[in-house]
Amino acid sequence: MRKNIKTTEGIFPMPVLMIATYNEDGSINVMNAAWGTMYDRDQVILNLTESHKTVKNIKERKAFTVSIADSKHVREADYFGVVSGNNTTDKFKKSGLTAVKSEYVDAPIINEFPLCLECEFIEYNDYGVLGKVVNTTADVNVMNGDNVDISKVSAIAFDPYTHGYYKVEERVGNAFKDGLGLK
Repeated sequence: MRKNIKTTEGIFPMPVLMIATYNEDGSINVMNAAWGTMYDRDQVILNLTESHKTVKNIKERKAFTVSIADSKHVREADYFGVVSGNNTTDKFKKSGLTAVKSEYVDAPIINEFPLCLECEFIEYNDYGVLGKVVNTTADVNVMNGDNVDISKVSAIAFDPYTHGYYKVEERVGNAFKDGLGLK
């Protein structure tokens, strides 16, 4: 038996993405965005409205970074979602996190988040911000040799049903392999 529920934003897990840009004065702005994904193998799409300070910065600087939030920094990640850069000028400074400038794009890399995609702005359209991934970095502590070990990343996902955050850690199968037994 199934029951109808009232939510329409029911895809779970939704990534908790930290979108980082530079403000016009060079300070750092970060926002929490769960509505984003890969658009193509080397492109990301972020469903963001133009009213966001982040979108204004992306259009101005033609660049942004997308970091994967982790369980160690849930408080900071949530803060970036509940405080607007339009109203709080020192938002990043108040978080206590640190950043370095990307070598590839005019945007900051937040040191504390384990994975970061460095992106060039392609366009803003009805769906939001489209960007080309030009480089990806990973903290060496989440690596196993040359590969990212997702169990070490401790990424968090947003639950749209209860507005919770959940840790994504355990591998439960092998993509493009486990289903082959059903052929």
